[in-house]
Amino acid sequence: MLKTIPTHQVTLGMHIHALNGAWIDHPFWKSKFVLNDPEDLKKLRASSIKEVVIDIAKGLDVKVSEFTPTASTQPAEVTAEQPKAPEEKKTLVRVSAAEEQVRAKKILQESKKAVTTMLNDVRMGKAVNPGTATALVEEIASSVSRNESALISLVRLKTKDDYTYMHSVAVCALMIALAKELNLNETETKQAGMAGLLHDVGKAGIPLEVLNKPGALTDDEFTLVKLHPERGHAMLMQANILDDVVLDVCLHHHEKVNGSGYPHKLAADQISLFAKMGAVCDVYDAVTSNRPYKAGWEPGVSLHRMAQWEGHFDDTVFKAFVRSIGIYPIGSMVKLKSGRLAVVIDQNEKSLLTPLVKVFFSTKSKTRIPVETLDLSKPSANDSIASHEDPATWGIHNMQEIWT
Repeated sequence: MLKTIPTHQVTLGMHIHALNGAWIDHPFWKSKFVLNDPEDLKKLRASSIKEVVIDIAKGLDVKVSEFTPTASTQPAEVTAEQPKAPEEKKTLVRVSAAEEQVRAKKILQESKKAVTTMLNDVRMGKAVNPGTATALVEEIASSVSRNESALISLVRLKTKDDYTYMHSVAVCALMIALAKELNLNETETKQAGMAGLLHDVGKAGIPLEVLNKPGALTDDEFTLVKLHPERGHAMLMQANILDDVVLDVCLHHHEKVNGSGYPHKLAADQISLFAKMGAVCDVYDAVTSNRPYKAGWEPGVSLHRMAQWEGHFDDTVFKAFVRSIGIYPIGSMVKLKSGRLAVVIDQNEKSLLTPLVKVFFSTKSKTRIPVETLDLSKPSANDSIASHEDPATWGIHNMQEIWT
């Protein structure tokens, strides 16, 4: 039997079935476990979690003398039988990228722990925990709803050592943003996010020395890496994760519209919308991230190059993807008509052509100038974007420091 109790009444020996409250506030990556460690009990009581659900069939019950009933502290079975009032739809107000990045940093820290544990468990033969994955998708979706670019821009800054783990988080966020741009419904958007989070789970079955190899892969090594979609599909089936969208994206995110992809060489209409979405999101994060064997490309340059890969992506999906992250994504370096260089720090909801930028360099004098924030959507800016620019061309190597 399940019972909801106040956190202060939790004792060692109880089986924690769920932690009520936002996942980001949870002190643990998992939610179902027997509480045996005194340090874990301290963490729980020190957290902002006010209530927990315990399973008294699998662990200790709260002592009758200590139990204080509240409106929510009743057995789950009884609660489930009562008619529920319709849930109010949450309205998330858009905030600035700078404001959301504060929360996004915390989400990414916790996401790294959860995904690292999840993939390490898979490597040891354990099944994927659907509850952990669902909680991650919920938090990432909320962040993207508050600001579509904040978390996406930060996760791009992962180190080459973090790539294997944080790539899944990045693709999850990109899939959610793209789903919203394509006007998919809430259920489909969550499916897209879950598919993004789990699309590369099969890489847990590939040796780390191959995944993290600093040089070019041999033919045999590349053949091994190409097995990860099918291995991932099998892992998800074993974990009883049977959502058609999640399974499809895991298996087919490396297919190309010209039929040259793998594992099944599907082409055009043979590839589902979600798999086409997964293909774009997977590649974008890969080329913009620092990898063991190469440095990531600048976001704007990446979009320009991807647009030239004929036969790789579905045209409609790719154009929607560009709109979802911005023609000039956060972190992009641009040249203004005034001859100054700037870095994009936020998008303008009304126009993708007039983002918020930080001006920092004069191409005329070829020198740094005092940093100035400019909202290109306002007439007072008296400037506009002329082109994307590659920071390396101008010898600029600290773009991250400028815009973060």
